[in-house]
Amino acid sequence: MHITEAQANEFNLIQYIVDKTWPVAYGKILSKAQLDYMIALFYSLETLNRNLESGHRFYFAKEGGTVLGFLGIEHRYKGNPVTRIHKIYMLPEAQGKGVGKQFIGFAEDLASKSGSEKLSLNVNRYNPAIGFYERLGFENVGSEDVEIGNGYLMEDYIMEKSLS
Repeated sequence: MHITEAQANEFNLIQYIVDKTWPVAYGKILSKAQLDYMIALFYSLETLNRNLESGHRFYFAKEGGTVLGFLGIEHRYKGNPVTRIHKIYMLPEAQGKGVGKQFIGFAEDLASKSGSEKLSLNVNRYNPAIGFYERLGFENVGSEDVEIGNGYLMEDYIMEKSLS
């Protein structure tokens, strides 16, 4: 497996991965209406391009010519020495094969090189991925409810991992 930086002309692959992973990851947590709303809000080409312009970087995990998942990060999150993992999703058939662990290691390397002191991410409070992050050294440092419009909330834990 290798990791490559995604280019704007490849954002359709991010959309493909989201369309395959979100119903599996969130189908028992969120309504279909909320899933559809959030996918349209966060993964339109306009939003992805705006993310790129504001400093987000996207990466694909590939095996041969097959894309297995993607990672979205931002260094200097809110002006702090923090690298934020905004997005990390693997296709259902790629889960459990170490791709996520390699993505986290890759993010740690990039974060260290950028001068970050820690990694940070949000995860839905009901998402079983919490255990995955804990096994990789992340700690729950709080929770937040984020209003995203249309009457919907993201009910998240804030998780961090020290890089020192």
